[in-house]
Amino acid sequence: MEILETIGFDLGHGETAVAKAIVESIEPPQMLEINHKKNQITALGWHPQLGYLVGEQALIQAGVSQLVISFKQRPNNDPNYRKTICTFLATYYRQLQETRQIEGGENSYFYVGCPSGWSISDREAYQKLLIEAGIPQLNVVPESRAAFMQAKEAGKLEYEKLRSSVLIIDIGSSTTDFTLVKSLSEVPIDFGSNALGASLIDKAIFERTLANHEQSSLLEKVFLEYPHHQARCELACRKAKEDYFSNEQLYSDPQSFARGFESINEQIYFIPQVNKLMIEEILNQPLAELGQKSWLESFRHSVSEAKEKLEQLNIVPKFVLMTGGASRMKFTHLVCQEIFSEPETLLRPDPEPERCIALGLARVGRWDLRAAAFKQEVNELLDSQKLKQLIERHIPELIESLIKPLADGLLENAVRPGVKDWQQNKIRTLADLETSMKSRAENWLVGDRSLQIINKQCISWFNHKIQPDLAAVTDPICRKFQIPRSSLRFEDSIEPTFVNPELRIGDAILADTVGFIINVVIGGGTLASIITLILTGHLTWPIALVYGASVMAAGMELNRKTVQETIKTNLDIPSWIRSSFMSDRKIDDMCEQIKPELEKVLGEQLTANQQAFDKLIGKVEQGLQKALATKVQEAIILIQ
Repeated sequence: MEILETIGFDLGHGETAVAKAIVESIEPPQMLEINHKKNQITALGWHPQLGYLVGEQALIQAGVSQLVISFKQRPNNDPNYRKTICTFLATYYRQLQETRQIEGGENSYFYVGCPSGWSISDREAYQKLLIEAGIPQLNVVPESRAAFMQAKEAGKLEYEKLRSSVLIIDIGSSTTDFTLVKSLSEVPIDFGSNALGASLIDKAIFERTLANHEQSSLLEKVFLEYPHHQARCELACRKAKEDYFSNEQLYSDPQSFARGFESINEQIYFIPQVNKLMIEEILNQPLAELGQKSWLESFRHSVSEAKEKLEQLNIVPKFVLMTGGASRMKFTHLVCQEIFSEPETLLRPDPEPERCIALGLARVGRWDLRAAAFKQEVNELLDSQKLKQLIERHIPELIESLIKPLADGLLENAVRPGVKDWQQNKIRTLADLETSMKSRAENWLVGDRSLQIINKQCISWFNHKIQPDLAAVTDPICRKFQIPRSSLRFEDSIEPTFVNPELRIGDAILADTVGFIINVVIGGGTLASIITLILTGHLTWPIALVYGASVMAAGMELNRKTVQETIKTNLDIPSWIRSSFMSDRKIDDMCEQIKPELEKVLGEQLTANQQAFDKLIGKVEQGLQKALATKVQEAIILIQ
């Protein structure tokens, strides 16, 4: 069955959110709802009559006898953990299907996030565990990749930033991860502190509230016997924390408090409360989970460590993207601004961190599928005979474009100066003239001026013949995947920063073509044919007609070829006769007369060298394939 939609499933330690993207559309993904909310507390409850409940319903439904919260962690073999994760995901999946928000089955592909600090083996184990929930198609990807994709496609990262280096700081409930995305690479370089999560702050508030509670001993017994009451109280602590960091200015007064509330029974209440002074104490108290470092100290150390690792790679990130629900805590922004200072690095917290990962996961899934299909279409083009046929079809036009400038260049740089030297008696015999013209021709052909001429003609041929036909087969691919046509063209792009100047025609392609032409003219007999044409038709035989009697040897009549060879190698015509026989005007006339013949010989010689042109076609085809493959790697970042 066809995959119609990608589902971004952000199973967080504190909250869970789900988004959906349509594969064949570039419209932004849509958030899905459970219990009429787009974000849910990560909670799983058991009700004797209603069965398993998730999110808010598990918290508020009367009669829930079992409740588990904040259960996301690195995969392990604990059967309770495995059962909780699978049941939670299966319940979510069932509710999304029942409310007809997803297609389900083979039509839906789930992308679930994990901390980017997890190893590949952790991801594989987590993916294997989640598949046990009964979801047919599921993939686990780093949450940092989702954050990057969401920022990219939501327009929060300019193209220049996308091509440079972006540091993603994902502050979650259970972990804080640092991920570098460089030069459009979709494979982050990961490092991070996997114990530094914002839930440690919730726990510290819980322990502080419990210690100060007038019935703390009784509460400890209740929590031990009824763990779901402790889970609710921990959530109350989390709500107090979130309220504080959402309205910090309100709670700077020592008499003002952000509060949570949980009723154990009609006589016992659990009311966590915090203000600025209390939060500062909590953030600076040593925590066993962090090796007796405080939360603030550990965060500052982790950000500094990330910067040091980047400096070791000689990287200064152009952009720091902060995401994760805990990135709303203002002090984290201040720490990051202090360590990564502007203007070298710009700091930008995600405006909706609680939805960023779910939306990004849905985008990652759609991008993966569309990018794979895009590369497959281009590969099919490269594997077909279309490129070869396209080049082969335009070879006669390349030959035609080269004939006139090559003929003009050879006349002006080899023929005319050679004959002029012979006229002025600087060259003794016509055989010497032949050697001189050949040397001059070869020197000119490998010189800068000749290379410029051939370069110009080859580039013009590529741009006006190859490129339009190539665009005719690549443009439909770009239209299908809704990216600029210039993405697979060798010309300026709508986004100039995405153009590699080396790929306008391709230095390798150009070098192969120019080298081929020179080799054919010099080494393929073309040059010898040209010089023979000039000497035989315009010098040797006319001289033989004038000096025929003087080249008879011992009364023996010479045949035409023998006369020509004898005159060419032996006859040293006096200088005063040379200037009369071949005046400057006659040299000009001769060059004009030779030009059509020269062009004809060049055309015939180049066209006749089919074997060499087959090699050229192969080289140009390989060059185009390589250049297109490089363009594809740059173009896929534009796919949505």
